[in-house]
Formats: sequence, structure tokens, C-alpha cells
Amino acid sequence: MIANVRLILEVEVQAGNRSSSAYTAPGLWALLDRIPRAHWPAFIRGDSDWGSDTIMSEAEQRGVDYLFKLKKSPLVKKLIYQYHCKSGWVKTHEGFEAFATELKLITWKTARRVVIVRRRLGKDKAPAPRNALPHQFSLVEPAEDLSLFEYSVLVTSLDAEVITIVQHYRDRADCENNFDEIKNQWGWCGFVTQKLAPCRLIARMIALVYNWWSLFVRLVEAEKHYEAIVSRPLLLHGVGKQTQHAGQTTLTITSSHGRESYVKAAYTRVCAFFDELNATAPQLTPLQCWYRILSEAMKKYLKGAVLKPPDLINYES
Repeated sequence: MIANVRLILEVEVQAGNRSSSAYTAPGLWALLDRIPRAHWPAFIRGDSDWGSDTIMSEAEQRGVDYLFKLKKSPLVKKLIYQYHCKSGWVKTHEGFEAFATELKLITWKTARRVVIVRRRLGKDKAPAPRNALPHQFSLVEPAEDLSLFEYSVLVTSLDAEVITIVQHYRDRADCENNFDEIKNQWGWCGFVTQKLAPCRLIARMIALVYNWWSLFVRLVEAEKHYEAIVSRPLLLHGVGKQTQHAGQTTLTITSSHGRESYVKAAYTRVCAFFDELNATAPQLTPLQCWYRILSEAMKKYLKGAVLKPPDLINYES
């Protein structure tokens, strides 16, 4: 999935007991092998299941950067204890702060760059205070309790500053929200089968319809993504009436949504675009028409540029 534009490129379905990175990584490497190197992602990122030496070594051999989360193994916890009271923490955003260093676990072949991220827990999440100790005179300020902070450790091959790396990992939530939307609002978790073939077929059909609807909604509102729970009532709840007069067929749609004026203006813009496209369509191939539609739907990201179909490559045997 392309997270920001909400378009699914491929769907693969496996058994419920084959969800770890050991089973999904081969598909990722196969995808990278199928596309030109110039079109590779800037880096790959994943949760703690991907933060293993096998995955990182494979990425390093292929020359692709990575950003993963580490499990809190004993050595990772020891690293947190070691840097808890040190100075040099960089404030990132919204109460988070980070510290960059190096770490070599027993299972790793080499030391790698890690970023320790922490934030202070709120009063409602902080542990109960320990028994109060007698007041003592001291010239040294006592260290804050480790349990007052929430820690996570990231491992990466990127050389960017810690603020950028932390933000890159936080952006994973944007893609996670997409999966949540497709599962709960489109039915990815609404069917059960013991056979993988029909399960793959239904999953890909849902992904295809999701792509079509996402592009249509982008034509209506290019600057914002509306989830299905909002966009369906907004754009589908209406009463249509077809009339014919003087050889012309007219379709009148009356929206039953509270934002009727917005819906009317949105559909007027979409109709104007397709009227303009229809006027120039005889001069364009179907593929060129499709690229014009994509350019209009993705104009927020293209910044006014028009997509062009790639040149066909002639292979000689």
C-alpha cells in the first residue's frame, strides 16, 4: 500500500499461523526484485518482528535502508538503564525525546545505530509512589524513577537526525490506520474460509473496489482523505430521478445528507472535469484518459503535474 494516497498495490493472503516476518519478508524481497532500482522506496520500516539480524542483513546486502523497532530483550533493557540518566537527550515533539547511540546484540553480526525514544507517562498512567524515605540533606539531585517513562528502541541504517527518524516511525501509524479502515469498513475481516484461493480472490476484489472508491473521493475532495464511514453517507445517500425531454436524458439527484450544498458543489466540479475530458477524449487513448483522471485525483501530491504513460519497451529475442 502507498500509505499517503491510500492505494493498494498488491494483496497476499497467508494462513493465520504464517504472519511473522519470516513468511512475509520473501514477498517483500520479490517485490523489490520485480521493480527497477530507481523506483525502490527510500527505506523500509516495520515493527519489532522485523528487527532481526536476518532481515537487516538482507536489507544491507541489497543496499536498502531500514527502520525497525527492537524487542525489549535483556541487552536492550540494559541499554535503556545505561542512558536513562545521561544528558544529551533531544526533544522531538509532544513530550518525546530521543538519544542516538550504537548497539550490538549477541545475535547480530555487527553493531548498528539505534535511537532510544522515551516520554514521561501521564499522572493517570504513572505507577503508584513508593514508600516515602526520610528527608535527607543532599547536594546531588536524585535521578528520576525509570518507571515514570515509557521507552522504545529503534534500529536503523539511516543517518538522519533523531527528530527525523522518530517522525519516520510515527508515520507508520498513518498506514496502520489504512489497514484498520479496510478491515472494519470494507470487509477484509468479514469473511472466513479454509481455502486460500477464494480468500485471496475476495481480498483482492475488496482492495480493487477500495482503490476505485478512494480515487473517486479524491476527485471530489483532493485535499483530504475521507474514510468510507464518512464518504459513503456523504456521496451515496441521495434520491435519483431520470427524466427525458426533447431527446435529452437528465438525471436529477437530491442529496439527503446534511451537507447538501457541499455535495452539490463537489459533484458539479467532478461533472465539469469529466465534461472537459470527454471533449478531448477522441484525441486520447484510453490509457491517456486514465492518466488524466489519476492526475486530477492525485493533484495534491503531483502539485499540478500531469502523469504520462510510460514508454513501451521493445524486447528483442
